[in-house]
Parts: sequence; structure tokens; C-alpha cells
Amino acid sequence: MTTALDDGVAVVTLDDGKMNAISHEVIEALHAALDAALGDATAVCIRGNDRALSAGFDLGVMSGSPEGAQALVRAGGELLMRLYVHPQPTVVAVTGHALAAGALVVLACDSRIAAPGRSKIGLNEVAIGLALPMFATELAVGRLSKRYLTRATVQAEIFDPDSALAAGYVDRIDDACVIAAIEEARRLGALPRGAYGKTKRSIRQPVVDRVLEGLDRDLAGMAISTD
Repeated sequence: MTTALDDGVAVVTLDDGKMNAISHEVIEALHAALDAALGDATAVCIRGNDRALSAGFDLGVMSGSPEGAQALVRAGGELLMRLYVHPQPTVVAVTGHALAAGALVVLACDSRIAAPGRSKIGLNEVAIGLALPMFATELAVGRLSKRYLTRATVQAEIFDPDSALAAGYVDRIDDACVIAAIEEARRLGALPRGAYGKTKRSIRQPVVDRVLEGLDRDLAGMAISTD
């Protein structure tokens, strides 16, 4: 993960050469990038590589011990809740696949711009036997179209960019996805920061408080089920 400043926008790039698995190291680096942006930038743009924004949590950890999987999901949930109320504008360039935790990064950002094509976007947890944690369902309820909510969560439907636009995962599709996302971040970054951050927090902080207060109970029963 790297961060570069582009005329006031902190451009955070996820690129492990593969599918950008979200590990503890990536989570820590994203926290550091958000910290730095508060002092160096007016807005944040998160982007992936040509294959993916992210295909989700590190499978090596998730398929290991239950304790290790819970620790990673907890750390991811805390990061997503921080991103959801980050006081600066946040824009994501969905450059490729965005699945599971990758789709949640999309939902946690203020504006979402996708590249056209055949990318897969969505929450596939139920399909692999995992109940969605509370932070995932809250983000889905807050950002997705009500007409698509059951399909996107309970039924684990995966969308291409066009149907993801209809479902509410993304706000628009642009051939120049990354350029468009950075431009959008720069535009939003010109808005008064205090007013932007306070308004965002007033809308979203109750959700974050509810999620974090219940995180221990929510993750206590986390397990893969084939029933």
C-alpha cells in the first residue's frame, strides 16, 4: 500500500500484484494513511489495481484459527467504522473486483466510482457460510437501495458494475475511473471541512456507536456454517 499527495488529495493505492487481500498490515497502513491525510490533504481517494480494489480479508488468516479470524474481522470492522465517519471527503475508485471486505470499503466511502467491465462487486459471505457481521449489515442498510438489500445481503448476490450502480454500491461508472475519483475527491475537498465532517458525523456516528458497542457479542459466535 502506498500513499501519494495529488494536489491536495491523499491517493491511497492498494496493489499487492494480486487481489489486494486485507490483512492486519494493510489495516494498519490504512489507519496511518487516514492519520496522515488529516494533516496533509483535503480529501482521500482509495484505489486498487487493474484486477481488484480488494477481494476481501486475507484467506490465510480467515481459514486459520477462529481466534485469528475473529481478530482480523474485528480490526477490519473498526477500520471500516473509522472510514465511515472520517471527517474528510472519501472517494473510492473501484478499479476491479470488490468482494466481501472489499465491497465494504466501497460502502464506507462517501463517493464511489467504478470502472466499466466485468468486475464482481458484492457481499458473498452468506454463500461461503458466514453470517454478515453487524458492521456489514449496517453499511448495507445505509448505502444500498432498499429494493436490492435482501438480494445483496441475505441472498449474497454479486453484481457487475452496471447492476452495482442500480443496487447502490457505486454512484457512477467512468472509463477513467481513477482520474474521475481523484477529481471528485478534489472537488469535495474544496467544501468547508468543518461543516462537511460535522454533518457526516451527525448522520453516521449513531451507527458507528451501535456497531462498536455490540462488536464483542457480534463476533463471539462467528463461524462458518454449512447448515
